[in-house]
Amino acid sequence: MEDLVYKQESYVIIGVCMEVHNNLGSGFSEIVYKDALEYEMKQAGIVYEREKEYFVTYKGTVLPHKFYADFVVFDKIILEVKGRSDIAEGHIAQAINYLKVSENKLALIVNFGEIKLNYKRIVL
Repeated sequence: MEDLVYKQESYVIIGVCMEVHNNLGSGFSEIVYKDALEYEMKQAGIVYEREKEYFVTYKGTVLPHKFYADFVVFDKIILEVKGRSDIAEGHIAQAINYLKVSENKLALIVNFGEIKLNYKRIVL
């Protein structure tokens, strides 16, 4: 079995997400979870960037619309925050696109909208 990509960093991120979910539960809007995650990451001294902007290049031309990843953590992991009833295929496609434009290897989609915290690892 292969080692997980960024195993230790992922463990830290999911731990922070669990802390937020344990304290807030489900039912809030995504922005509330993002604010709480930012608070927890600051408290833990975790390096992150919120609403990281990425440009999309098509046939050598930078397109006018950009992608904004919710967080980039440890300068290499995209963290997408959801507050839905489940993680849909569209969320996975979105994370794959973020990985393509960012050239990162790992995205975590974390869904706070369920009774139990749910997440998916997307690796390119």
